[in-house]
Amino acid sequence: MNAQNVRPVTSCRVCGGSDWQDVVALGEVPLANAFLEPAASYEDEASYPLGVISCRSCRLMSVTHVVDPEVMYRTYSYVTSDSETITRHMEFVATTCRERARLAAGDLVVELGSNTGQQLAVFARDGSRVLGVDPARNLAAVAHERGIPTLPEFFTDATARAVRRSHGPARLILGRHVFAHIDDLAGVLAGVRALLAPDGVFVVEVPYGVDLLEKYAFDTIYHEHLSYFLLRTLDTLFTRHGLSLFDVERLPVHGGSLLVLVGRPEAGRAVTDEVGALMAAEEQAGLGSDAAYREFARGVRNVCEELPALVHRLRAEGKRIAGYGASAKGTTILNVCGLGSDEVAYCTDTTSLKQGKVLPGTHIPVRSPDHARSDPPDVYLMLAWNYADEILRKEADFLRAGGRFILPFPKPAVVSADSLR
Repeated sequence: MNAQNVRPVTSCRVCGGSDWQDVVALGEVPLANAFLEPAASYEDEASYPLGVISCRSCRLMSVTHVVDPEVMYRTYSYVTSDSETITRHMEFVATTCRERARLAAGDLVVELGSNTGQQLAVFARDGSRVLGVDPARNLAAVAHERGIPTLPEFFTDATARAVRRSHGPARLILGRHVFAHIDDLAGVLAGVRALLAPDGVFVVEVPYGVDLLEKYAFDTIYHEHLSYFLLRTLDTLFTRHGLSLFDVERLPVHGGSLLVLVGRPEAGRAVTDEVGALMAAEEQAGLGSDAAYREFARGVRNVCEELPALVHRLRAEGKRIAGYGASAKGTTILNVCGLGSDEVAYCTDTTSLKQGKVLPGTHIPVRSPDHARSDPPDVYLMLAWNYADEILRKEADFLRAGGRFILPFPKPAVVSADSLR
């Protein structure tokens, strides 16, 4: 561990509390997207403590340690997926935002963590002025090349004020699967208030803590994901910072997410019934008590025992195993379960930035889909399980030829063509 680049979490970034329940400790793990060039030795590779705690006041789930964002994000290898699932989802998000924010042609849309600009391109296509804000200089350059103006900066109060001076107020500010990556939530929300038009809408999409708990999906836990939110936790956060949560949708994307709509209280938007219903469901499920988080820890322990045992049994039967999707989730599950290149021959991934490199910690090589088709395994460990339905359709020929998939959550299981009939 490089102590200069990491610090333990002491106070809750949502409510300021310090009464934490220890939930699960996963050991020291490298950064999920810190892919490496193949080398004879990886002795200098950094790793950091990884675990989850839960604030007993607001029930934020947080990683135990925060790594310096300059280390994690200035050069970044995660590129927004162009899968059918995500393409459809981006259209849905754009339609929802246009309707709820009443976007007109020429209105300004600003996206935090805009990556290569794929989501903003959907808004630009329909006449919005768009601006991305993303600290990854390499990805901001790609966005510029595709015609999406992008500031290679972290979104702060100062950044937001500079954007307002140069572009005017934003009718819509969007943060898709970036909000959970932010430690200084107060600073970001100050920026949102500074930039948002009086009747503008701030739309946040985050992994939903309920899905994490129900599926024992500990692979969602990695250093970039600082926070795991319940709706009640988000409501506490926005209220503390002078904003009002007025609508929510629960979505299946990324293994289970919330799309939350927020505005200024003075805009007077009515709070939808969905908000109250979902918060009541969280209360009824007992998510304010320690028991739910103890149950999650029990389920995590079971997966960590059963998945390696299943992989080792298949290897003992002579089966060759590869990973499907060199995802950040995969970094967690492989490292925590102790599955390395002796068990997993390679991981296949469509992201060119990852191909030819090795996964953090396990040093499993990343291959292209063409390589995988020319050298198929007997069994794929589905690391990108959040795209399971699409992958199983896409790999129908592999299944018909006798190939199988291991699905890791909520209980490790093998899927074949016969089991899908």
